[in-house]
Amino acid sequence: MKALGVTTPGEALQEVDLGDPQPGPGEVVLDVSHCGVCHSDVHLWEGGFDFGGQKMSLEAMGIPLPLVLGHEILGTVSAVGEGVSDIRIGERRIVYPWIGCGDCPRCAEGRDDLCQGQVALGIRESGGFGDKVKVRDTKYLVDPGDIDPAWAATLACSGLTAYGAVDKLMPLDQEAGVVVIGAGGVGLSAVGVLKARGHENITVVDIEDGRLQTAREAGARQVVNSATADDPVGTVMAAAGGDVMGVIDFVNGAQTAPLAFALPAKGGAIVQVGLFGGSFPLPLAAMAVRAIRMEGAYVGSLAQLKALVELAKSGKLKPPPIRKAPRGEAGETLAGLRDGKIVGRVVLES
Repeated sequence: MKALGVTTPGEALQEVDLGDPQPGPGEVVLDVSHCGVCHSDVHLWEGGFDFGGQKMSLEAMGIPLPLVLGHEILGTVSAVGEGVSDIRIGERRIVYPWIGCGDCPRCAEGRDDLCQGQVALGIRESGGFGDKVKVRDTKYLVDPGDIDPAWAATLACSGLTAYGAVDKLMPLDQEAGVVVIGAGGVGLSAVGVLKARGHENITVVDIEDGRLQTAREAGARQVVNSATADDPVGTVMAAAGGDVMGVIDFVNGAQTAPLAFALPAKGGAIVQVGLFGGSFPLPLAAMAVRAIRMEGAYVGSLAQLKALVELAKSGKLKPPPIRKAPRGEAGETLAGLRDGKIVGRVVLES
């Protein structure tokens, strides 16, 4: 298997040859045709995550090098292991990459995404920056139908992450104020999911006017540039036109967390999604007095991915802006994401 791998964090990806994966009993191998590039790939490429002033490195997480990134994968089945009878060579599938250990209570509940022993593709095992990928069980393969394959690949992470975050706010009246912080690829996907599920009162916050214009085109009723607003909290509340009942922070950094915390009305909720990291002082009494809920969201379940794909097949869900690039431009794409130069999603094609 030929791939682009992280051999030294923060430096250029290197071509590596890891040998062709062979499927064991119940396993399948796919030839990767499309792989989306996610902002979490940037953090992994740079060497880890900021956990409130403490960097969690690849070494500390037990992630060996070379690391073949890429968890938004779509490909064609090219080999099947013993006992596989529910899928045939030549069939195209989205890969659910958040694969659990298979033995814990969360996996038994179908929540591989919450498994402590998760072996996610593109993180713990080689991902879609290679030309092949091995999947442990056919249950992790989802039929994309006639969805554009580049968009279908992104549903496995950016789409699923947006869908899972929106799920944590529901049910809400369609006119209840929802604020989306961050108009990157995942934030734009969340606007699309909210619209597809019938929500109307969506306000998007970002610091780039170009991304905000894209958010408006995606269905946001109001947009706010928090970098130019004299009073970001008051401006966002006014834009929402009433009580803000839900905030989804797709940046989730030290600059956005205070804004997210200030916005919800009594009984509202904050969903923290982004991995920019850092910390901020939390006024504890305000949590109780305002009766607000704050929780994290990490991708989503296999069942949620299947529901999302059906929503896309129905035509109700519209794709975010997607640019296609050859796999050889993976490094340039990571740098573009890091530097905030990319609107929407970039999908690598083989």
